[in-house]
Amino acid sequence: MKIKLLYFGRPADRLKVTHELLDLSTANFSTEAATLADLLAWLRLRGAAWEQELAEQKIRCAINQEFSNLNEKIKDGDEVAIFSPISGG
Repeated sequence: MKIKLLYFGRPADRLKVTHELLDLSTANFSTEAATLADLLAWLRLRGAAWEQELAEQKIRCAINQEFSNLNEKIKDGDEVAIFSPISGG
């Protein structure tokens, strides 16, 4: 499963990444019925900064430009955006 991740606001600033392309099928990630919560848990395994910035209560997510709850399933080709709950304009 390949997805595109986009980071905005505080997560982008703190993690020093704005986007990445992931092939989850080769990344020791169970892609069968994977949810946003599963993806965030997997990303938090990257280390302390990731654990802190991607805590579920600190972020919002969207799949293919639509706000999504953490139980939403992700599919091959999805674009997942991760951002702070409050963003300035």
